[in-house]
Amino acid sequence: MLGFLFRRLGQALITVFGVATLIFFVQRLTGDPTYLLVPETATQADIDALRHALGFDRPLIVQFGSFLADLARFDLGQSVVQRVPVVTIIASRLPYTLMLAAGALVVACGIGIPIGILLALFRDRPVAKLAAGFVLAAQSMPTFWSGILLILVFAVMLGWLPPSSTGDLSHLVMPSIALGLLSMATFARITRSALLDELSKDYVRTARSRGVRTGRLLVRHVARNASIPIITVAALEISNLLAGAVIVETVFAWPGIGQVTVQAILARDFMIVQGVVLLGAFVTVALNLISDILYSVVDPRIVLEQAR
Repeated sequence: MLGFLFRRLGQALITVFGVATLIFFVQRLTGDPTYLLVPETATQADIDALRHALGFDRPLIVQFGSFLADLARFDLGQSVVQRVPVVTIIASRLPYTLMLAAGALVVACGIGIPIGILLALFRDRPVAKLAAGFVLAAQSMPTFWSGILLILVFAVMLGWLPPSSTGDLSHLVMPSIALGLLSMATFARITRSALLDELSKDYVRTARSRGVRTGRLLVRHVARNASIPIITVAALEISNLLAGAVIVETVFAWPGIGQVTVQAILARDFMIVQGVVLLGAFVTVALNLISDILYSVVDPRIVLEQAR
């Protein structure tokens, strides 16, 4: 088990280094942010002085070396626009994004998994067909469009919920639904496929021939065996929720990381964008590592197979 974890940690470090290298050099291709920071009346001497103060006049490889050295000390640098440490900016916005992602995950799992079970157990009945239509509609609808529709119906027409910004839990309802609908459809499809695969196996037919009820069989045996693909999807979907929060936070004026990322991209604030992308890479790698560990908890045979 320890050897497996060390291998996965090594792969994680290589992945984060690759992401850091890619985001550093790709951003520099977008142009010099110095021109966006100076007034229109600035002279070339003023521009050169600011570029020198920010360190953008150094050779690119030297800048990259400094970036890696700072990253090794867990220093993400300072925003070139706000002149505030990137860690401080991310820390102030991260709770809002985590709150939104948690609400979306509740929507995705709380609706998607029960619908997937319904689709697997009652696949030939009208209620399953109705649920399948709902899943297809949720999967086909872009996040920004579902957010706009929710605002139009529940905020403008009915006046039940606030249209934007933050506050009490009522402000979280529509953004969570808009962000969680697509993941809900994914959870429903994967749960259905995993359950149908398990229900077709010999041990299920044997248990049913002995009179074991479907509910007991589902809880004690089928659910655990079918949980591995759901765990895999959960790790990927949590990362997708954090990425999709960029759109939802813009639509609902939610003050999370997504909103500040959009502002940083428009202002060419390289440091903030680098910090957010690296945070996303770290979260994705960590979630995949956690899912690998959960595999071994659910089915110890996986670790034995990988150790061979």
